[in-house]
Amino acid sequence: MIQIISGEKGEGKTKHLIDMANTKVKETPGHIVYLNNDREHMYQLHYKIRFIVVDDFPVKNSKEFLGFICGIIAQDHDIDHIYIDGLLKMTNLTLEEAYNLIEELRQVGEKFNVNFVIGMSCRNKDIPESLKSYLIA
Repeated sequence: MIQIISGEKGEGKTKHLIDMANTKVKETPGHIVYLNNDREHMYQLHYKIRFIVVDDFPVKNSKEFLGFICGIIAQDHDIDHIYIDGLLKMTNLTLEEAYNLIEELRQVGEKFNVNFVIGMSCRNKDIPESLKSYLIA
């Protein structure tokens, strides 16, 4: 399953993602991973959530990012949620280009039973029609 939280900078996307992850960790028997570009919010997450700073790894584009995600899932078969804070920034994609990556994430999620919650810096009204069904906030 794919869920997208969008909004402009300063609208609370990260807080929403952190709150969702902290709530989910108390409800799920599986593992949770939180991906971000920096360590700024690391201590706001429950200690059971695996926090990964993507910028620490040589991930430069969407294909490398997809491989990175697959490596995380391959390493831990108990992951059931991956929170991605800032997908467009991590992958250097435009909003229009993001559809293909999100579709690939959806397929990986279905195959390995992993849910993705994705934060993207953009206005809801700018989300392409192909992604609007995934919007939750």
